Amino acid sequence: MVALAVGLAIFVGVALGLLGGGGSILTVPLLAYVAGMDAKQAIATSLLVVGVTSAVGAVSHARAGRVQWRTGLIFGAAGMAGAYLGGVLARFIPGTVLLIGFALMMIATAIAMLRGRKNVAAADGQRMPIIKILAEGLVVGLVTGLVGAGGGFLVVPALALLGGLPMPIAVGTSLVVIAMKSFAGLGGYLSSVHIDWTVALMVTAAAVGGALIGAKLSAMVNPDSLRRAFGWFVLAMSSVILAQEMHLAVGLATAALTAVAGAMYLACNRSGFCPLRRLVGKDRAMAATA
Repeated sequence: MVALAVGLAIFVGVALGLLGGGGSILTVPLLAYVAGMDAKQAIATSLLVVGVTSAVGAVSHARAGRVQWRTGLIFGAAGMAGAYLGGVLARFIPGTVLLIGFALMMIATAIAMLRGRKNVAAADGQRMPIIKILAEGLVVGLVTGLVGAGGGFLVVPALALLGGLPMPIAVGTSLVVIAMKSFAGLGGYLSSVHIDWTVALMVTAAAVGGALIGAKLSAMVNPDSLRRAFGWFVLAMSSVILAQEMHLAVGLATAALTAVAGAMYLACNRSGFCPLRRLVGKDRAMAATA
């Protein structure tokens, strides 16, 4: 099972390299249900995988000048404080509750991936207020420290939509932030959780290797189509976790809703019939499936 987990970690890394984020949402279920780790050990180990993989990705963005260090370091410092606090607080929360929270985070991540990212142009010389950076970094870090997720899909919108950074710089800067707060969250967990370092380092190495492969393949695929397909897959995975941790009926209901949403998505994009059009109007229906 450990060998299978390491092999699957390569595909998680490939997804990270192709999408520039999002693949880490699969690390926790991979470690919990394939590698056989308990919930808290899986979350702690995932923080190591995400931190190292993001740090490797941040290097290439920094070399290309796509990192705003002032915003990234301040946001990252606040995120580290929140992540460490989240990691420490996690010792008082049952593992099942953490995995349910993680499943909800998967659903939020999938919706964000299906909606896509908006390009935001920042004014020259625009700087994000320090108070806003600190507040947002603290909240995002707390979520990451608790459930081991909520990386790029929370940080990038915060930097781009609220901070006004251009998207390429927001993505590069977010990798610095994610690496910083992931390592801080890991530090919080290490005070109460034992990590199998051999397995953790094997999975991390596999994910980093996969990320490098994915980065090279990114020019060969349609990133928007890949992102949407991955979003639907993450939604399906969330139903599996809810079935395992809550009740089979909850998982089946989530899976059924995902199937209905997927059918409506296909109807709106591949045929003239769109169930959403009558509810929200043509323009909004098309925007909802974009």
